[in-house]
Amino acid sequence: MSEGSDPTQRVRDAAAARSLTIEIRERPAANSLNEAAALLGIPPAGIVKTLVVKRSDDTYLFALVPGDRAISWPKLRAVVGVNKLQLPDPARALAATGYERGTIVPVGSTTDWPVFADERIVGARIAMGAGAHGYSLFVGADDLIAAYGATVADISQEIS
Repeated sequence: MSEGSDPTQRVRDAAAARSLTIEIRERPAANSLNEAAALLGIPPAGIVKTLVVKRSDDTYLFALVPGDRAISWPKLRAVVGVNKLQLPDPARALAATGYERGTIVPVGSTTDWPVFADERIVGARIAMGAGAHGYSLFVGADDLIAAYGATVADISQEIS
């Protein structure tokens, strides 16, 4: 695979450009959050989902939510200051970020959309998508928040 076609290289380059220390690990495919957490040796909350969220004006944002929680749409709308947000279909998410669903991460996204991080990740070392299937990115959440000027707020809820 050439460097130009390696999405994890785009993540590495973007992290380096922001002086963000990351670790990318290859891992087997997982069929569930719990399986992925076990493979990585971390609790499910340590895996942070990066969700691409579409605003009504066709701009996007990233919402970072612990793996064992879900977006709270009312909380996120209040923090963003809008009354309508939605998850785009996979093709729009790919077009907005350059990453396929399941691999999305703010680091190296083709567009630097604003980042909103759930307050529960503060202070943690987290795992997240790494731009390609079969890889996980590890990073200090506080470093990621600082590097991207993320807004930290309570934007999640328990999964019902």
